[in-house]
Amino acid sequence: MQLLAFSFGFKDLIDILLVAIILYETYRLLRRTGASNLFWGILAFIIVWFLVSFVFKLDLTGALFDRIISVGAIALIVIFQEEIRMFFYRIGSRFSSWKIFQPRTTEEDPRARQQILEITQACRHMASTKTGALIVLAGGGSLKEIADTGERLDANVSARLIENIFFKNTPLHDGALIIRDGKMIAAACILPVSKDQTIPQHYGLRHRAALGLAEKTDATCIVVSEENGHISVAAEGKIREVKEDELFLVLHSSSAGIVED
Repeated sequence: MQLLAFSFGFKDLIDILLVAIILYETYRLLRRTGASNLFWGILAFIIVWFLVSFVFKLDLTGALFDRIISVGAIALIVIFQEEIRMFFYRIGSRFSSWKIFQPRTTEEDPRARQQILEITQACRHMASTKTGALIVLAGGGSLKEIADTGERLDANVSARLIENIFFKNTPLHDGALIIRDGKMIAAACILPVSKDQTIPQHYGLRHRAALGLAEKTDATCIVVSEENGHISVAAEGKIREVKEDELFLVLHSSSAGIVED
């Protein structure tokens, strides 16, 4: 009996790692949309299709599975077109934020420090009065589509103006304030709400909106809760509460949308 020759090389290792990365990123993408069970169902179907077509070599059943795979791939693209679009948008925003010839230097720019102080002061005062607020500091992306959902502004970053925007019952208080390139460009903007099922129950709609944008872009979102006055920061797909004194350090380290080009 002739034994099957099996060889495993460096190329095979790279191939396995790439597939593992693709599966992991796909799982993360579906988990954020609340469809993690769909991922496991698709994975189980692919495993069965592989066994039928390549291991047991059942021609008729394999042909049927091939048809389902081809149609299913198109169906998934249609169903998750928004998530796929935002996934590639996030990748593109990462590349666009690489300023090779004009690197961003927040430590040496006094304007950046002043703008951070203005935002921190506004958040601290709104937290003390339990004034709800949602502030977005754009990263490498322009967030034009998000800004177009609100009222356009062209104002310098000012603590008093930020507080006035989010003052209760004012026309612009309900929504997000977008800050990009050292300017407040839009207010009362609508953000995508996160569908992550693991979000703590005590987080409100502002927190879910902040996390929803942080999941899909490289923006940094600040939330002031009107329930308890706590300050939270959402970035890189995660959200956490920060102390008032810690907020300045967090914004200084990210400096997203602070420095004017």
